[in-house]
Amino acid sequence: MFASSPMLPLLLLLAYSSPAVLAAGGDHDGLTHIHLFVHEKFTGTNATATAVASSPLGANSSFGSVGVADDELRVGRDRSSQLLGRYQAIIVGTSLDVAAGYLTSITLVFTAGEHAGSTLSIQGPVLGFKGVIERAVVGGTGKFRFAQGYSLTKILGNPTPETVVFEVDLFVLLPRAKY
Repeated sequence: MFASSPMLPLLLLLAYSSPAVLAAGGDHDGLTHIHLFVHEKFTGTNATATAVASSPLGANSSFGSVGVADDELRVGRDRSSQLLGRYQAIIVGTSLDVAAGYLTSITLVFTAGEHAGSTLSIQGPVLGFKGVIERAVVGGTGKFRFAQGYSLTKILGNPTPETVVFEVDLFVLLPRAKY
């Protein structure tokens, strides 16, 4: 029945290019787990994160607010651990509700360690700052070309009144090198 259908090539293309088929057996080198820590300083001298626009709806709303970050990526939770690179982000308030709702676009820029010279791109929502924040890994450069996967971010706490540390676990699928 499908053999004579003009839709068959399209259906086959969609079936063989779907993420489920690729993840289930396909053409990738396997899952890479990367564990690291983000160190952010949000006030004072040398702050690494700041708000650049507040909500036009007032202090009780996040909608329309914009923030940026250029935080440190480190091996450990201690600030003296090895610096791996930068966590560069744009954060935009997208919720009309009183509860915080943000959309984030993040680039992890690796400048040291085994991933030096590569980047990973992460996008997704932050629907609150409690628990684990899950976002999609949508690509990368260098060793992470065509990467896909997900990230889990957890707030560990405030070592000082002007800093915060996040724990990040990345689970990344990499295609077999064909390029």
